[in-house]
Amino acid sequence: MADFDWNWPKKIERDAVERVLSLGFLERAENVVLVAPQGLGKSMIAKNIAHAAVLAGHSALFVSASDLLLDLSKQDTARGLERRLQHYARPQLLVCDEIGYLSYDNHAADLLFQIVSRRYERKPIVLTTNLAFSDWNVALPNAACATALIDRLTHHAEIIAIEGESYRKREAEIDQKARRRDKNGKNGSG
Repeated sequence: MADFDWNWPKKIERDAVERVLSLGFLERAENVVLVAPQGLGKSMIAKNIAHAAVLAGHSALFVSASDLLLDLSKQDTARGLERRLQHYARPQLLVCDEIGYLSYDNHAADLLFQIVSRRYERKPIVLTTNLAFSDWNVALPNAACATALIDRLTHHAEIIAIEGESYRKREAEIDQKARRRDKNGKNGSG
């Protein structure tokens, strides 16, 4: 977090981010949901939370939503699925990155619901998403469990919204300008 540019986002609750980095939410089994468009540091903040948890002696698992759901959906037996569900329920902290970037079918939504339900009020989840909860029907179309999933995620949660333009977009624009200057400098001096 030492490199995080707190001045770049148009809106970020720095106090809330620092509060979750202090890890009090772990003892209370509260979730943390980071909501922002792409390129504003959600994943970096989530990784820093997981890192702080490990340094404090907690077990943590960081996984993208797509990898988690792919892993669960490829289980071909009930016993295999149960083992993988236990795997994701076991760590003191589970970080699930990038909900909303891909669309999932009902089966995947049901699997995600099972993970959230197993951890509900026992062990926290840090989740990153680019979608407002009202737009989760984009990622989980026709999923009957979407409302219950959101309800369990947000019941005991610190929800941190970040607004602004992408860091990556800004860096790409700066790099592009530098390349143009270099090109023009070489062309003008040769």
